[in-house]
Amino acid sequence: MKKNTLFALLFIMIVMTSCKKERTCTCESTIVSSTGITGGIGYIDSGPFATQTDKTIMPKVSKKTAQANCTSNEDTKTQTETNGDTKTQIIKRDCVLK
Repeated sequence: MKKNTLFALLFIMIVMTSCKKERTCTCESTIVSSTGITGGIGYIDSGPFATQTDKTIMPKVSKKTAQANCTSNEDTKTQTETNGDTKTQIIKRDCVLK
Protein backbone atom coordinates (compact mmCIF):
# COMPACT_ATOMS: atom_id res chain seq x y z
CA MET A 1 0.00 0.00 0.00
CA LYS A 2 2.81 2.41 0.87
CA LYS A 3 4.55 1.62 -2.42
CA ASN A 4 1.39 2.43 -4.40
CA THR A 5 1.01 5.73 -2.58
CA LEU A 6 4.67 6.55 -3.11
CA PHE A 7 4.45 5.73 -6.84
CA ALA A 8 1.28 7.82 -7.17
CA LEU A 9 2.93 10.81 -5.50
CA LEU A 10 6.04 10.39 -7.63
CA PHE A 11 3.91 10.24 -10.78
CA ILE A 12 2.03 13.41 -9.80
CA MET A 13 5.29 15.24 -9.10
CA ILE A 14 6.73 14.23 -12.48
CA VAL A 15 3.59 15.32 -14.33
CA MET A 16 3.44 18.66 -12.53
CA THR A 17 7.11 19.50 -13.08
CA SER A 18 7.02 18.46 -16.72
CA CYS A 19 4.18 20.92 -17.38
CA LYS A 20 6.34 23.84 -16.31
CA LYS A 21 8.93 24.63 -18.92
CA GLU A 22 10.46 27.52 -20.79
CA ARG A 23 7.98 29.15 -23.16
CA THR A 24 8.46 31.91 -25.72
CA CYS A 25 5.95 34.62 -26.58
CA THR A 26 6.60 36.23 -29.97
CA CYS A 27 4.74 39.47 -30.70
CA GLU A 28 4.52 41.62 -33.82
CA SER A 29 3.51 45.25 -33.26
CA THR A 30 2.26 47.12 -36.34
CA ILE A 31 1.13 50.73 -36.67
CA VAL A 32 -2.17 50.34 -38.54
CA SER A 33 -3.15 54.02 -38.78
CA SER A 34 -1.83 57.47 -37.98
CA THR A 35 -3.84 60.67 -37.69
CA GLY A 36 -3.01 64.15 -36.49
CA ILE A 37 -2.79 67.86 -36.98
CA THR A 38 0.37 69.49 -38.31
CA GLY A 39 0.47 73.27 -38.73
CA GLY A 40 -3.29 73.43 -38.34
CA ILE A 41 -3.92 70.91 -41.13
CA GLY A 42 -5.40 67.52 -40.28
CA TYR A 43 -4.22 64.30 -41.87
CA ILE A 44 -5.16 60.61 -41.90
CA ASP A 45 -2.74 57.90 -43.02
CA SER A 46 -3.78 54.28 -43.17
CA GLY A 47 -1.15 51.57 -42.87
CA PRO A 48 0.16 49.16 -42.17
CA PHE A 49 3.40 50.95 -41.43
CA ALA A 50 6.44 49.79 -39.50
CA THR A 51 6.34 46.36 -37.86
CA GLN A 52 8.43 45.47 -34.83
CA THR A 53 8.94 41.92 -33.52
CA ASP A 54 9.84 41.12 -29.95
CA LYS A 55 10.24 37.89 -28.00
CA THR A 56 9.71 37.27 -24.31
CA ILE A 57 11.13 34.11 -22.76
CA MET A 58 9.26 32.86 -19.70
CA PRO A 59 11.27 30.27 -17.75
CA LYS A 60 9.54 27.43 -15.92
CA VAL A 61 5.90 28.46 -16.33
CA SER A 62 2.79 26.46 -17.07
CA LYS A 63 1.06 26.83 -20.44
CA LYS A 64 -1.93 28.52 -18.78
CA THR A 65 0.27 31.14 -17.11
CA ALA A 66 2.20 31.73 -20.32
CA GLN A 67 -1.03 32.18 -22.32
CA ALA A 68 -2.29 34.72 -19.78
CA ASN A 69 0.91 36.76 -20.27
CA CYS A 70 1.08 36.42 -24.08
CA THR A 71 -1.92 38.35 -25.32
CA SER A 72 -2.71 40.21 -28.53
CA ASN A 73 -4.23 43.68 -28.25
CA GLU A 74 -4.71 47.07 -29.86
CA ASP A 75 -3.42 50.29 -28.32
CA THR A 76 -3.88 53.99 -29.12
CA LYS A 77 -1.02 56.41 -28.48
CA THR A 78 -1.42 60.18 -28.69
CA GLN A 79 1.46 62.63 -28.71
CA THR A 80 1.10 66.41 -28.40
CA GLU A 81 3.96 68.74 -29.31
CA THR A 82 4.62 72.08 -27.60
CA ASN A 83 3.44 73.93 -30.75
CA GLY A 84 0.02 72.21 -30.55
CA ASP A 85 0.59 69.62 -33.28
CA THR A 86 -0.85 66.20 -32.42
CA LYS A 87 -0.25 62.69 -33.64
CA THR A 88 -2.40 59.65 -32.81
CA GLN A 89 -1.32 56.13 -33.75
CA ILE A 90 -3.24 52.86 -33.49
CA ILE A 91 -0.88 49.97 -32.85
CA LYS A 92 -2.02 46.36 -33.26
CA ARG A 93 -0.07 43.67 -31.39
CA ASP A 94 -0.36 40.03 -32.51
CA CYS A 95 1.21 37.47 -30.16
CA VAL A 96 1.88 33.72 -30.52
CA LEU A 97 2.98 31.37 -27.76
CA LYS A 98 5.58 28.75 -28.63
